Amino acid sequence: ATLLAQAIIREGIRNAPAGANPMAIKRGIEKAVKVAVDEIKAQSKPVETKEAIAQVASISATDEEIGRLIAEAMEKVGKDGVITVEESKGFTTNLNVVEGMQFDRGYISPYMVTDAEKMQAVLDEPYILMT
Repeated sequence: ATLLAQAIIREGIRNAPAGANPMAIKRGIEKAVKVAVDEIKAQSKPVETKEAIAQVASISATDEEIGRLIAEAMEKVGKDGVITVEESKGFTTNLNVVEGMQFDRGYISPYMVTDAEKMQAVLDEPYILMT
């Protein structure tokens, strides 16, 4: 997809200064994208088993161990779950499953922290107001 997009952009940039109508190029790109997306959808197959997910992830990551971990993570969180990949300072690759929600912002007030050592606010059955 990236190579195809790069080729389309390169040709569009090359043809615009040569006198081609930029709006015609835009319409042509939009038509080509629709045809390409429709063809990709027609050729695609759903990936549902853990083994199939591991195969796709292994190819994408070029590493079987990473592919296996991604498949395991997807099995644990489900198709609507969130998977976050972070760089490690060590040499090991591991999987951590976090139940609930995680926010990457700080606390509005330090009084929210219930465990000062770990800088965590662990709340059981909290009332939440969203505006």
